[in-house]
Amino acid sequence: MSELGQQLREARLQKGMSLDDVQEMTKIRKRYLEAIEAGDYKVLPGSFYVRAFIKTYAEAVGIDPEELLEGHKQDVPKNEPEATMEPVIQKRASRPAAERNMKWLPTLLMWTFPILIVGVIYWVAVMNNNSDDEPPVGNNDQTQTDNNQAQTPQDPPEVPGDGEGEDGQGGGDGSNDGAGDDETDETGTDEPDETTSGEITVTQDRTEGRRTVFKVTGTEVKVQIVAGSDAQSWVEVYRGSSASGEKLFFDMLQNGAEVSYDLDGQGLFIKSGNSAATTITVGDQTVTDGKSTSNIVLEPATAGE
Repeated sequence: MSELGQQLREARLQKGMSLDDVQEMTKIRKRYLEAIEAGDYKVLPGSFYVRAFIKTYAEAVGIDPEELLEGHKQDVPKNEPEATMEPVIQKRASRPAAERNMKWLPTLLMWTFPILIVGVIYWVAVMNNNSDDEPPVGNNDQTQTDNNQAQTPQDPPEVPGDGEGEDGQGGGDGSNDGAGDDETDETGTDEPDETTSGEITVTQDRTEGRRTVFKVTGTEVKVQIVAGSDAQSWVEVYRGSSASGEKLFFDMLQNGAEVSYDLDGQGLFIKSGNSAATTITVGDQTVTDGKSTSNIVLEPATAGE
């Protein structure tokens, strides 16, 4: 058994987990987990999967995968990129296509110019026909138009009388009505509603390494962690922004079990070995970092943020 495998096995036994538990949590086959503990990496499908499986196994048992791989990098095979001949194949295949295109180019140009010439001749002929079809305006038509304009009677001028006075009085009434409307608008203006204080909001702020930091605003904020009805996940909760803070919870959460905490000024750091099997809510909002294993920091927003 390799030192890396021994370290993973001891961490698994310390948490009281079997290989079947790790297999259920990580979705990695049991025989691959046994091969990792024994240091027999030839059983795994490839060097890329060796590092990926070790990282997932380490996260499930609460070990930092980066530190684990760095400490045992001489024992873990490196990723070896595979050579490819695709560019050479593409270059060889493109040569015949280019040669065929060059053969068709003279023929295409030979037919393009005659077609363009015929199109231009047709367009010129159509334009000439349209100009010939328009009848010219004769002198008789112009004379008849002038006579019609001369015979059109003009409207008689308006004679000021009682009607103008009535309009003026009506205009005065209209101005009074307008003044009344203005007074109504000034006195009937509604004031804007005030924003309800104490509303809880959660906003993703930044990432720090593997941790995702969320800013939380509001008062009396309740944080709840619930396991799925038929699922389980290893959950750790610390006060503060890292695992060096006060340990509040360190156990397997399963079959609908839940824990809840009040968010104070120090914040909370939550680790979940199986994100799909746990639901983290702040107030009535679900918080997730979109990863298979979550490392979430809930940080109270200070004044002015």
